[in-house]
Amino acid sequence: MKKYIIIALLSCFSLALNAQIKYHDAASFPLYGKISDNTETRYERLPVSIKNECRPPVWNLGKNTAGLAVRFRTNSKNISAKWTLLGNVEMSHMTGVGVRGLDLYCLKDGKWNFVNIAKPKDKENKVTIISNMKGEEREYMLYLPLYDGVTNLEIGIDSLASIYQPQIESPVRVKPVIYYGTSISQGGCASRPGMAHTNILSRMLNREFINLGFSGNGQLDNEIAEIMTGCDASLFVLDFMPNVNVKLIQDKAEKFFTTLRSKSPDVPILFIENPIFPFLDFDLVAKKNVEDKNEALRLFFKSLVKRGEKNIYLLSSEKLIGLDGEATVDGIHFTDLGFERYAKNLYPVLKSKMKK
Repeated sequence: MKKYIIIALLSCFSLALNAQIKYHDAASFPLYGKISDNTETRYERLPVSIKNECRPPVWNLGKNTAGLAVRFRTNSKNISAKWTLLGNVEMSHMTGVGVRGLDLYCLKDGKWNFVNIAKPKDKENKVTIISNMKGEEREYMLYLPLYDGVTNLEIGIDSLASIYQPQIESPVRVKPVIYYGTSISQGGCASRPGMAHTNILSRMLNREFINLGFSGNGQLDNEIAEIMTGCDASLFVLDFMPNVNVKLIQDKAEKFFTTLRSKSPDVPILFIENPIFPFLDFDLVAKKNVEDKNEALRLFFKSLVKRGEKNIYLLSSEKLIGLDGEATVDGIHFTDLGFERYAKNLYPVLKSKMKK
């Protein structure tokens, strides 16, 4: 009898040890989605070298961790996370998870599969993401918040489990796609970080994406063009149209393009027209504004072709989010449906234009 009691106690003790969670600093693992490692802190997007050069709104938005993801491998049955937010931002038209939460994916049969989210509760958070898995080694990717910053991040696993560097390079980091744009490019208003279209496309194309979306501030700032050329990219995607007007296109597009082309002469450049937002069917002034902007972009693109520029492309956005009016939260910013449609329609274009 004593023997069985001892065995039972040992089993309980073993289970208790497994139930304990040990946290590991995520700084020990690869961080995807950064254009430069020379940032003020680990979890931000813009290099410190342009801090005094770019407009303050752009610099501050660079503190948001849109497009950043931590890669790791573990055999843990349970995965948790602790993270501290920079601002604990709230938005009326976007979920808390999308704004300031975490989103875990697992590599299964060569494809990235959604696992679960970490819901934010306060500026400092400690959340169990997934429990009761098989104790087998798997590759994971943890997406960071889209519209807030992170000052500290730790990954929790079972105390008797192990956590390693990833063994599989996915997404591939050689020649990333650099995606420049607006609030939509930044991820507004995805329900969770993994549903931003840049993250969807990264999984579809198995290629690292650098998200340079700046909410309300995709205004052809030349400082951003400068840092884009510092990366050996496979493609530059320029999706800035919702944040500019005709005058900005006429005044700034030439310099932005010239900066890109002068330092990255062989990188393909894809321009995307302003989306045809659902509310344009009703707001005739806004509709005329978008039509004028798209025409200005077409004229600029034609001027580039006429002078002999190569490896440049212009994509009409007429049907990129569908025609049923159901792809946005507020007539402009995409829902998950909108992001899924946008990504699926962009996928064959990006795949065909990316530099090998």
